[in-house]
Amino acid sequence: MKRILLLSDTHSYIDDAIIKHVKKVDEVWHAGDIGDLKVTDQIKALKPLKVVYGNIDDDKVRREFPLHNKFKCEDVNVWITHIGGYPPKYNNRVRDELIANPPDIFICGHSHILKVMPDKKLNLLHMNPGAVGKHGFHKVRTMLRFKIDGNQIKDLEVIEFEKR
Repeated sequence: MKRILLLSDTHSYIDDAIIKHVKKVDEVWHAGDIGDLKVTDQIKALKPLKVVYGNIDDDKVRREFPLHNKFKCEDVNVWITHIGGYPPKYNNRVRDELIANPPDIFICGHSHILKVMPDKKLNLLHMNPGAVGKHGFHKVRTMLRFKIDGNQIKDLEVIEFEKR
């Protein structure tokens, strides 16, 4: 079993409250718009990290992390990308591949809107953790925590921080 912390859109912001949650999981996944590598460096010093770059990320970030990250966690196929859209209106850059080879979990950031929803047509779970940074239009900073046990995704929790 793996305990996962899913975050996105840090926009160069990390604080002790985020780090407190990092310490409680086995892995951290970041769905892009990192902003500054100091964010990922602090997380990597504590836990294994899976990351993609986002549209605001500079060349340094883009050289270190991919646009798409596809991997297996336990028995669950995962695809993380920053801009992916929502069921059934996926972004043109991912739509064909997503239909041809859907993962079990499809993770995006970008919108700053926390949303978890099944795509019954593609038989996948779409997840967007919202934004945990302080830059953007969102009012509440959010992340997701969940467990993967074999092929089960369970114990999903929304983590909310104070209003910005």
